[in-house]
Parts: sequence; C-alpha cells; structure tokens
Amino acid sequence: MGKETIICIVIVILIVVGENFVHSYTIESIEELSNNLTQLKSEILKNEENIDMDYIKDELSQIEEEWRQRHDKLAYFIEHDELEKVETDMTSMKSFIKAQEYNEAISELDKSIFVLKHIEDKYAFNLQNIF
Repeated sequence: MGKETIICIVIVILIVVGENFVHSYTIESIEELSNNLTQLKSEILKNEENIDMDYIKDELSQIEEEWRQRHDKLAYFIEHDELEKVETDMTSMKSFIKAQEYNEAISELDKSIFVLKHIEDKYAFNLQNIF
C-alpha cells in the first residue's frame, strides 16, 4: 500500500509542477503578444491621419515573428482551434492595415487581444476549470 501512495503523490506533484510551468509560459506569451498588439493599436489611433507605414510594418513583422515562435510551443498544450482564431484575426488585421482600412484593422486587433485573453482564462489552473 505504501508504494502505490508514493507513486500517486509523485504523479500528482508532477502534474501540478507541469501545469504551473505550462501556465506561466502561456501567461508570458499572451502578455507579450497582447502588449505588442495594444502598442500597435495606440500607434494607429494616435496618428490616424498620417500613419508611419514603415513603423507599422516593422511592428507587424515583429508581432508575426513573436507569434510564430510562441505558436509552435503553445500548440503542444492549447487547442489548435483557439490558436487558429488568433492567427486568423491577425492575418485579417494585417490585410486591413495593408489596405489602409484602419478601423477594420483595429476591430481585428481587438478580436485578437480578446481571444488571447480568453485562452489565458480558459487554460488557467483553478477549480472552475478543473471541474
């Protein structure tokens, strides 16, 4: 009876430690991407008349690169549908910015941020999500 108890305790500890690691990486990734998207939004909003397209393109390429790096790791433990929603919204946002449709781009940007926050809440390690 003692061996089984020890094995169960070790398994539970490994699950909790693993979930803690996964959750901290998810939060870090979402915070980074959300901050970058929010910064891009504020840049678009403050300069709607004369937007510096070079700066916006640089920001977009940085956000895309960050997303590519994070996406591969996040795909191990987050549903692909959730990640695909973010990718779809970001692709739409990029297209609207290239077409200089900034209101629609901001709408897609807000959707991306919302879905990212939803992922963070959905995969949080708490009693509500466990049960």
